[in-house]
Amino acid sequence: MNKYYHIATYGCQMNVHDSEKIAGILEQKGYKASKIEDADIIVFNTCCIRETAEKKIFGNIGDIKRLKKQNPSIIVAVVGCMSQQQGMQELLKKRFPFIDIIMGTTNYHKISQAIDHVLLIKHYYGSVVYEEKPEIIEDVPIYRTSGVNAWVNIMYGCNNFCAYCIVPYVRGRERSREPQKVLDEIKSLLDKDYKEITLLGQNVNSYCNDMDNGWSFARLLENIAKIKGKFRLRFMTSHPKDFNKEIVDIIASSPNICNHIHLPVQSGSNRILKLMNRKYTREHYLEIIDHIKTIPGVGITSDIMVGFPTETDQDFEDTLSLVKQVRYSNAFTFVYSPRKGTPAAEMEQIPASIKKQRITKLVALQNKITREISQEYIGLTKEVLVEDINPKFENTLCGRTESGRLVNFEGNKSLIGQFVDIKILKAKSASLWGERQ
Repeated sequence: MNKYYHIATYGCQMNVHDSEKIAGILEQKGYKASKIEDADIIVFNTCCIRETAEKKIFGNIGDIKRLKKQNPSIIVAVVGCMSQQQGMQELLKKRFPFIDIIMGTTNYHKISQAIDHVLLIKHYYGSVVYEEKPEIIEDVPIYRTSGVNAWVNIMYGCNNFCAYCIVPYVRGRERSREPQKVLDEIKSLLDKDYKEITLLGQNVNSYCNDMDNGWSFARLLENIAKIKGKFRLRFMTSHPKDFNKEIVDIIASSPNICNHIHLPVQSGSNRILKLMNRKYTREHYLEIIDHIKTIPGVGITSDIMVGFPTETDQDFEDTLSLVKQVRYSNAFTFVYSPRKGTPAAEMEQIPASIKKQRITKLVALQNKITREISQEYIGLTKEVLVEDINPKFENTLCGRTESGRLVNFEGNKSLIGQFVDIKILKAKSASLWGERQ
C-alpha cells in the first residue's frame, strides 16, 4: 500500500534543508510526497524566530484537527525550533492533544523510529531538553527539493547570543563539520550535476573556531573554489564581527564564488548595536563594506530591524543614513518582535504605531535604492544560472546573476540548470527582464 507524507516548513534556509533531510528519511521508509489532505504523516518543521511565525504555525496545526478527526490514523509530527523552546512541548500536548510526535532541532533524524513507536504504541515525545553542544549526525539521507541549488551545512548552532534572538537557545552552541566531510559532500553534489552550492550556518564566518585543526571559513572557501568544474558557490549567513578581508580577497580571486554577500547589519546605531550585543560598531561594519565593494559587480544584501527596545528617532535615522551610504541591492526588513527568554524581551518596548511608521519609511527607502540599482543593469549582458519556469508568464524562465539579481527571459524549460548570457532590457524593482544572447 502506498504511504504519503507532507512537510510544512517555516523559517530560514536551515529549516528548509532540515526538511530535505526529514523527507530523505521518509522516502527511505517508503513514503512519497503529497498534498496535505492526502498525507499519512504530516510534519510541521517549525520556526520561533518571530512571534508572527509562531502564531501562524499554531493556526495551521489547529487546522489539522479536522483531518485527524476524519482519519485518526494520520500521524501528526511537530519538530524544529519552536518545539525546542522550554515549556513548549507541554503547551503543544495540552493545546493539540492529537499531535503524535514532538521532536526538537537535534533529534529529528530519529523520526523513523518515532513513527514506528506511534504505530505500535501511541505518542512519541522525543527529548527536546536543551543541549549546549549536541552531536552532529552525518550521513542522514537527503531528498533535495531546491532545484539546481544544493544546501550544504558546514556548521550548526550559534555562540553570539544577540539580545533579541532565540537561536542559541533552540539550536545549541556552534559545532563545525569536519572540513573533509564538507568537501566530500560538495564533490558528490557536483558529480550529480548540481550547478550551485550554498553553504549554511547560523554564522558561517566562525567555521572551525570550535576546532583546533588550523581551518577557517576563508580556508574552506579557498579549497572549495579549487574543485574542478563550472559551478557557483554561495553562503549564508555571515556575521560582521567575524567577516574579514581574507574572505573578501578569496571571493574576489575565485571565479566560482559568487560576488554576492549577505551581511546583516540589523541597525545603524552604535547604541542599539551595543544593546543588541552584536559585538561590532557602525564604523567597523562600514569598513567591511568598503572592503566588499572592491569585488567587481558585487551585490550586497542585509537584514535590518526596526523598533528594537528603546530605539529613538535618532537611532532610526542612523539606520536610514547607513542604508543610504551602503546602498544595498536588497534587504530583508522587519519589525522587532519580543521572544520570551531573551534579554530584549525584558527591555522597554516601542509602541506598535511607531514601529509601523519606521518600517514603512525604511521599506520605501530600500525599494527606491533597489529600483535605482536595477536601472544600472539595463544594457548589460549577464551570465544567468537558469533556475525554473516563471509560472506568472507564459514561456518565461527565471534565474539569477552571480550578484544575486533575479532575471526573467523567454525560453524553453530545457535550459533549466544551464548557464546562459542574458542582455538586460528592462527592470522592475528587484527583478530584471532580458533576452538570451
